[in-house]
Amino acid sequence: MQRDALITKVRSFIEDDPDPTSRAELEALLARGADDELAERFRGPLEFGTAGLRGVLGAGESRMNRAVIIKTTAGLARYLLDTVPDVATRGVVLGRDARRGSVEFLEEAAAVLAGAGIPAHVFERDGESTIVPTPFVSYAVRVLDAAAGVMITASHNPPEYNGYKVYAANSAQIVPPMDAGIAGAIEAVQSVRAVPRPSRDEARARGLRRAVDRAVIDGYYDEIAKRSRRSEGRDAVTIVYTPMHGVGDEYAHELLAKLGFTRVESVPEQAEPDGSFPTVRFPNPEEPGALSLATALARARGADVVIANDPDADRLAMAVPDGHGGFVQLDGNQVGVLLGHYLLADDPRPAKERLAITTIVSSPLLGMICQKLGVRYGETLTGFKWITNKAMEVEAATGATFVFGYEEALGYTIDAVVRDKDGISAAARVAELVASLKVRGQTVLGRLEAIYRQFGLVVSKQHNVTRPGTEGAARIKREMAAMRAAPPRVIGDEKVIAVRDYLSRVRTSFGDDATDPLDLPPSDVLSFELEGGSRVTMRPSGTEPKIKYYLDVVEPLGAKEPFETGRARALSRLDRLEKAFVTLTAAIA
Repeated sequence: MQRDALITKVRSFIEDDPDPTSRAELEALLARGADDELAERFRGPLEFGTAGLRGVLGAGESRMNRAVIIKTTAGLARYLLDTVPDVATRGVVLGRDARRGSVEFLEEAAAVLAGAGIPAHVFERDGESTIVPTPFVSYAVRVLDAAAGVMITASHNPPEYNGYKVYAANSAQIVPPMDAGIAGAIEAVQSVRAVPRPSRDEARARGLRRAVDRAVIDGYYDEIAKRSRRSEGRDAVTIVYTPMHGVGDEYAHELLAKLGFTRVESVPEQAEPDGSFPTVRFPNPEEPGALSLATALARARGADVVIANDPDADRLAMAVPDGHGGFVQLDGNQVGVLLGHYLLADDPRPAKERLAITTIVSSPLLGMICQKLGVRYGETLTGFKWITNKAMEVEAATGATFVFGYEEALGYTIDAVVRDKDGISAAARVAELVASLKVRGQTVLGRLEAIYRQFGLVVSKQHNVTRPGTEGAARIKREMAAMRAAPPRVIGDEKVIAVRDYLSRVRTSFGDDATDPLDLPPSDVLSFELEGGSRVTMRPSGTEPKIKYYLDVVEPLGAKEPFETGRARALSRLDRLEKAFVTLTAAIA
């Protein structure tokens, strides 16, 4: 962009921005002649997609700020008024996390909705908005029969981020073409200052701001409680819990106490909500060291399990005793397999009446379990927006009941109480599983080994490469294009037998060049099938400046072979596969 055009764009934004802090921030950059910084902040509006918005806080069209929230909500309101005839009666549910900017962003969203004549159902306490887990917004959309829901959150992103997550009337995340429709309505908003935004008191007086009743949260607890699988041993389990400075502490304790888990202790340094996340570099439970404080407390207390939620409590991580005085953190696939087996194996309903769904980048082991149990099984693109919408489609078409869904990035949904990933209900089911094993003298790691021996040994790993900025984004595009144009026939010492291109929606076999259609929406994902059922999948992240590689190795395990011997062999193969693939992609300019 030429400098004159850039300065004109910045000045136009300043004139239309109602936030004096943001205006001053941009004026200071103009005064310093910080053209490179301004160009980065005005490289284009934040893209509104199926995850809504997510970005770095700051002034400018490419940042998260009040002006962007106002414009986005005005577009959402226009879209709802055009497509949902009774939206003025049903309203929109609003919730927020504890991040910087979340209070202000929620208030702007509520005001814009009220200005459009749409009631905002806000989670409140003493007349002010309060923090809630993201799954509570999805749940409230369903039970209140709202027209949509919005959660102000950046989930597990670093402290400088915030976001705007949208749920459809079916209480699942939005999917195409709704995302494009909302994006078009946002783009059509000409002036932020012209958007009507009545005061909070005026909105209340007109019935356009309504507090979500506490009965909604209690109803959520009741639904989780009545779907418990096993009740034994709950008073004998010691749980260490961490909300990672997020919103989960109060609500996880309330639910676990209702279910009879009385020995639950939070990590004191991480229990209070704090958007600066002072004890973790990156508030993602998957990150190395993120659970260090929790596992240290667990060792001191002799705990049976560590349960962690991410800052908006829609994801869950767990760590368990390793049998040698320490704790080992399970990855998302291991937790998914444990929960899936626990929920599916003991279900009294006929197998074909049960349904489980995961994603194309999650471990194939859940599918192997479902095949042996006779349970209906499906795979979707990455993201819970696909899992829960697919679940509703299959339920409507077959009469089956959705029991469990998961993705390897620590997301789990159980019994469709919430039509999105839910770290609070997952915490309850993890606690039940650990309790039921403990009263039988069994361990979580022992149960995992039993599952591997019965259904198949699969080891998985994710490798992320961060490529920030515009050049990083271009590099990721080149990498995907190069691998799509000339897919490898060999990765290290593993033979590639087929490639799945989810953008063109075609699977190509290298044996005979036969092609088969892929029955999923188009997505920029490539998956390389290897001999023996192993695979490598690659895709750009939808929320972070990363490209992600997912590696799954299926390893034959002898009937009498020591488990650790087979596991070591599988991990060695996984390590070689990872190194070979990273080397292959690094060679792309």
